Amino acid sequence: METNIFLSLGSNQGDSQKILPEAIRMIGSQAGTVVKVSSVYRTAAWGKADQPDFLNQVIQVQSSLMPAELMDAMLGIEQSLGRHRTEKWAPRTIDIDLLFYGDNVTTSPSLTLPHPHLQNRNFVLVPLDEIAPDFIHPVLKKTVRTLLAACEDTLPVIRC
Repeated sequence: METNIFLSLGSNQGDSQKILPEAIRMIGSQAGTVVKVSSVYRTAAWGKADQPDFLNQVIQVQSSLMPAELMDAMLGIEQSLGRHRTEKWAPRTIDIDLLFYGDNVTTSPSLTLPHPHLQNRNFVLVPLDEIAPDFIHPVLKKTVRTLLAACEDTLPVIRC
């Protein structure tokens, strides 16, 4: 059985305009079917501001992989695209976050679903709202559109 999954992609190192589509291609070949792709958005770095702007995007994927398998696949794709995890919020060639895995709610040392901070980040909510405004957060019981309207993040999110 395939599940609707939403992933957030971000890049601020290397040729981000080439890395994002390559990540999407790899996700489609290794994890499932890419169903929807948002526009690309430019945003200032969140959490650690003294670094280049990010290009961000959200995609919807249908996959039969279980959450832990999907996360392992995403970590492998990040590594193959040059991501080296050195410090939290450091510049990176690619960052792939698992936002929603259907209506699955999971808390473990290696994975929390839905993503615990997505409702606080415009760089996630704006592209997510573009492709899934009516998707309901399984914990907060609010649509993406409602979460975006209530988000207090003031960093601009600019469509490229």
